[in-house]
Formats: sequence, structure tokens, C-alpha cells
Amino acid sequence: MKKSLVVTALVAGLLAGCASGPKLNYVEYAGEPVKSFYMNDLDGWNAISRDQLVVWTGFNKAYLLKIAGYCTDLQFVNAIAITSTGSTVDKFEKVLVGRDRCLIDEIRPLDTKQLKEDRKLLREQMKKGQIENKS
Repeated sequence: MKKSLVVTALVAGLLAGCASGPKLNYVEYAGEPVKSFYMNDLDGWNAISRDQLVVWTGFNKAYLLKIAGYCTDLQFVNAIAITSTGSTVDKFEKVLVGRDRCLIDEIRPLDTKQLKEDRKLLREQMKKGQIENKS
């Protein structure tokens, strides 16, 4: 009974891992820090950790933002906002997460072209079963 429970848990863990699949590390696609970026609209965002998020400002424009300290609810909220001055976001702006006002510490542009190419390659490899999930 104990052995079958362990095997069941192991299989469930593997299936859960396969469902999500391996993920790319955004930090690997981040360029050198910049002082600011133009953001007419916030097209999307992904929380990476308690102190990092990726914001999409256009189809091929994305930035990795590092937060000073950390934003407690960043990984759990459904919506955020980013302050800007004249549609420009710099280190003096804030990420609004619930009631928290999180200061931006660093801004790094992402190489979205390479990121999308690698995502496509990863999906193709997963379809062919050439890679295993290492999550």
C-alpha cells in the first residue's frame, strides 16, 4: 500500500510537470539596464518572483523590472498598474500591486525576438518528445 501511494504521487507529480512544461528564464534574455522606456499601454505582464516582473508594452517590446525590496502580493494578484510620467517609465515610477506601491529598482529590455524563437523551438521539441521536463 505504501509503495503504491509513493508511485501514485510520483506519477501525479510527473503529469503535473508535463502539463506546465519547461519554462524559459526571462533573465537570460534581458539586456543591460536602461534608464527608462516608453509605455503607451500595458499589454501584459508576468510575475517572475516577489521582486521581478516582465511587462509587455507592445507586440515585440518587453522589459524585465526589478523591484526594490519585494512586492508581497506580486505573484498572486490578477492585475497591476505602473505609474508613468508622459508615458515614460523610469526608476522613479512605481508598480501598483493591490494597496502596495512598489518602487522600480532596475529596468532591462528583453530580446523578444530570441525569446519567441526559443519558445517556438521548445514547443516543437516537446511535441517530438525530444526533451524532458526538468521542473
